[in-house]
Amino acid sequence: MESENGTVITEFIFLGLTQSQDIQLLVFVLVLIFYFIILPGNFLIIFTIRSDPGLTAPLYFFLGNLAFLDASYSFIVAPRMLVDFLSEKNVISYRGCLTQLFFLHFLRGGEGLLLVVMAFDRYIAICRPLHYSTVMNPRACYAMLLALWLGGFVHSIMQVVLILCLPFCGPNQLDNFFCDVPQVIKLACTDTFVVELLMVFNSGLMPLLCFLGLLASYAVILCHIRGSSSEAKNKAMSTGTTHIIVIFFMFGPCIFIYTRPFRAFPADKVVSLFHTVIFSFVESCHLHPSQPGSESFHEKGV
Repeated sequence: MESENGTVITEFIFLGLTQSQDIQLLVFVLVLIFYFIILPGNFLIIFTIRSDPGLTAPLYFFLGNLAFLDASYSFIVAPRMLVDFLSEKNVISYRGCLTQLFFLHFLRGGEGLLLVVMAFDRYIAICRPLHYSTVMNPRACYAMLLALWLGGFVHSIMQVVLILCLPFCGPNQLDNFFCDVPQVIKLACTDTFVVELLMVFNSGLMPLLCFLGLLASYAVILCHIRGSSSEAKNKAMSTGTTHIIVIFFMFGPCIFIYTRPFRAFPADKVVSLFHTVIFSFVESCHLHPSQPGSESFHEKGV
């Protein structure tokens, strides 16, 4: 990228998570442990769903895709972060930065929309059980899957295009351990107010609306099962609680980072670490198909 004064920005430098060697070593070990738990955990979910003929409900179809997205996402930030912990100078090319940013939001956007689809699936199974087989037929499931992939792509490509339109004439230091929208935009040598507003709408307002919509859908579901048997109610409550925890862990950091002006806060890096690495571990633990009560949302509808 060439600016008006002829300066060419070809790379960005990560300042990293912290300058403390002791903290870096601790985080390196923790991230490594999380990383080697996330991948086997997600592959185990996919293998279990594919190999068990009893796990054919749409819930498990979407759960397998969620595990695939989560496993793919774990390759975007964690490996590079581990390598950078052992390097003296952490540099990423301009194109590499945009590529990381694109896949980061493409996969996370797809995951967020997939959680919305899964909530819709559970709503139909419990609140409209007689219509379940008609609404959640295989063709509809594949159509919703295609829609969420397209939604994740549009969500991500909009941000990349907006950043491509910005001039960068130095400095090139990103105060983080990976490429993300707030840090990259702050390096642009132009007024970014309009771009920041568009980014807040795209990456902040939409996740906030999804978050509120998901909470509302679970509130309706919980109200609907009040008259069910104690066993069914307990199973549904158990499964609903785990999914609500996942929703908070996914959308909470996202809302904190993107629904405000792009100004640095002391907690930004910690929240980013949780959002990009630790959340995947939490998600794998809470959405395993063998967890107690995982079938409860469908026992009325299938």
